[in-house]
Amino acid sequence: MSNSILLSAKGIHKSFEDENGGAPLEVLRGVDIDVPEATITSIVGSSGSGKSTLLHIVGGLDKPDSGSVLWGNTDISSLKNNELATFRNKNIGFVFQFHHLLPEFTAIENIAMPALISGKSIEEATERALKLMERFGVAERRNHRPTQLSGGEQQRVSMARALMNEPKLILADEPTGNLDDANTQIILDMLFELRDRDGVSVLLITHEKSIAQRSDILLEIKSGTIS
Repeated sequence: MSNSILLSAKGIHKSFEDENGGAPLEVLRGVDIDVPEATITSIVGSSGSGKSTLLHIVGGLDKPDSGSVLWGNTDISSLKNNELATFRNKNIGFVFQFHHLLPEFTAIENIAMPALISGKSIEEATERALKLMERFGVAERRNHRPTQLSGGEQQRVSMARALMNEPKLILADEPTGNLDDANTQIILDMLFELRDRDGVSVLLITHEKSIAQRSDILLEIKSGTIS
């Protein structure tokens, strides 16, 4: 593939302490992964294989015990917490299986939140949020709270929120895990549209190979290593 590399994770190790006082659990064992620009890369693996842990490290939600996550010449795993939060807000959008929408805010307020955090005005953030809602077919639900939305609508709101600051990368962790077949197809089509229309890279975590096989790159994680 000729696309330039957007980010490169090298030698990623991660262990977690055993709650019962046993030996630490080694989850990632020297993982290397490159994510090219404007591509969809899927990682499949069984439960507990380390795929979500890897996604969190690549996205700067967690730090590796050793190894590096490089965006150009910047190793984000070495950034201070406030620097990392700013970097995430500007460059990365997150879509999770359990949408993590804030229940006290409306759909449009949830979508606008990343822009407000980055310093945009309410007017500017709301205008872009509404355009994204129109794009994803949920504009008529703008003033509804998350509990008033269906699962598919919540996930589309989540995707709109992820795109709010025009990120270069979308990290999607089992984004269709709680959806029926029809909504699964809608969300997948939207992810591929992001690649084709916006040139966004997508790193997709899934346990369903039938979904992952549509991707540009398919990787498998077993026992903390990539194959």
